[in-house]
Amino acid sequence: MPARILSLLPAVTEIVCALGARKRLVGRSHECDFPPEVRTLPACTAPRYEASGVSGDIHRQVTEQFNKDAGALFKLNHALIRDLNPDLILTQGQCAVCAVSLPDVERVARKLLVAPRILALSPARLAEVWADMATVSSALGVEERGKEMVRALKNRCVDILMKTTLMTNRPAVACIEWLDPLMAAGNWIPELVEFAGGRNLFGEAGKHSPWMKWEDLVARNPDVLVLMPCGFDTARTRRELPALAARSGWKELRAVKSGRVFFADGSQFFNRPGPRLVNSMEILAEMLHPDVFAFGYEGRGWERAEFPA
Repeated sequence: MPARILSLLPAVTEIVCALGARKRLVGRSHECDFPPEVRTLPACTAPRYEASGVSGDIHRQVTEQFNKDAGALFKLNHALIRDLNPDLILTQGQCAVCAVSLPDVERVARKLLVAPRILALSPARLAEVWADMATVSSALGVEERGKEMVRALKNRCVDILMKTTLMTNRPAVACIEWLDPLMAAGNWIPELVEFAGGRNLFGEAGKHSPWMKWEDLVARNPDVLVLMPCGFDTARTRRELPALAARSGWKELRAVKSGRVFFADGSQFFNRPGPRLVNSMEILAEMLHPDVFAFGYEGRGWERAEFPA
């Protein structure tokens, strides 16, 4: 049973804590911030680009850095990791833009006095998120607790599905994961939309989030537009809305005319394949069908966009 765990992915940090193993964590990534108490742990990563700018600036920086250093977008603090002496490192092998890459983690681990076990997760669908939770619970030696956690999360999903599965009023939904350039939300998001009672227009379940054209968004004309930029909270997304609203065809969108443009906290919910993906499904359900669902996330997980008519 590992006694010293280093988690380099926010979703996995949440899983470890949900399994009751917070005290075994010795380090985290710079983005691990939930539950709040993990912020006291030393951060072992840092971005190689300025992450506080607007979408377009961040995209340009990431593209330049990625091309220059073959994907080295994040720095690992070798000396700190050596001092922390982890016996288990939890990381990801899915997206080099979202977190430290697996090859970088492996290079650092090889330099440690005693090589730790490395567990890399790469979920693309909701079922794979459940499987990853079971994998982590097994690695931590708390299999039964893992089973109980997954069972409880699935039950919350079933509570929603029991109401949405027979719905005929299913609004067309566009979920946007990046604003400049536009990127549709893929992976598990299309599943969440369908489970919450919507029809997903862009992105395919189980596949990476695709780039999209503004003209495609206008042509498909969604009933509901959900802005959930990766790593952004609602305040950052709200600040970028004017640039989006200035584009040709914005005022003609059905979602705009009906007041169904929403900001979602992508940083805390939708972009993290951990326990709060179920919260994300609940958020979508109350966005899409407020007459049926009221979980109380408005104002703390999502907001309705306000802009001049």
